[in-house]
Amino acid sequence: MTDRVIDTNIVTVVGKMHSSSVFSHEMYGEGFYTFDIKVPRLSEYNDILPVTISERLMVDLDIEQGTTVKIEGQLRSYNKYVNGKNRLILTIFARDLSMCEEEEVKNPNQIFLDGYVCKAPVYRSTPFGREITDMLIAVNRPYNKSDYIPCIAWGRNARFSEKLKVGDHMKIWGRVQSREYQKKLRDDYVETKVAYEVSISKMEMSEENNKEEQ
Repeated sequence: MTDRVIDTNIVTVVGKMHSSSVFSHEMYGEGFYTFDIKVPRLSEYNDILPVTISERLMVDLDIEQGTTVKIEGQLRSYNKYVNGKNRLILTIFARDLSMCEEEEVKNPNQIFLDGYVCKAPVYRSTPFGREITDMLIAVNRPYNKSDYIPCIAWGRNARFSEKLKVGDHMKIWGRVQSREYQKKLRDDYVETKVAYEVSISKMEMSEENNKEEQ
């Protein structure tokens, strides 16, 4: 049962450590650290993604800022109160870490999600006419917990996902991306923030949905 649930959320990223590891928290005597990894896109842009990792995975590994690593794990979410507001925080939870050579990796950023639409999709178009649909996907994990993953679909996938309903069971393939945006605060002060989401390259409804429709 546990293995099946884990298979619903699979992330693999390859890139350089963009920051040094910093102690985050301890759970049941096991220490966890966080750092950022810089993952290249096909364009010249890089995604800067947060990683949470157990100290036990870093034993005997000489990793520091600039080291190229491969991380396999899950994209997890948790709620954090910031300035009196509840914020959804995303992190790549590492299940395995290995050193890499500098050779090019064909696809350094991959994610697969098997989950449920938990919020009505929002369709929009950019000033340049690009179609986008924002979704929130709930993915179950062991011990009756769930991760809530923001996803963004483009083009024909945007038109398809616009019609999805809350509760629809979806399978999604794509990459984890970081995106800067500006938020206007009081006194005309503008703050630059970073959002993390899954950019969808392929999606399909699960067989469970198809059976229900039939």
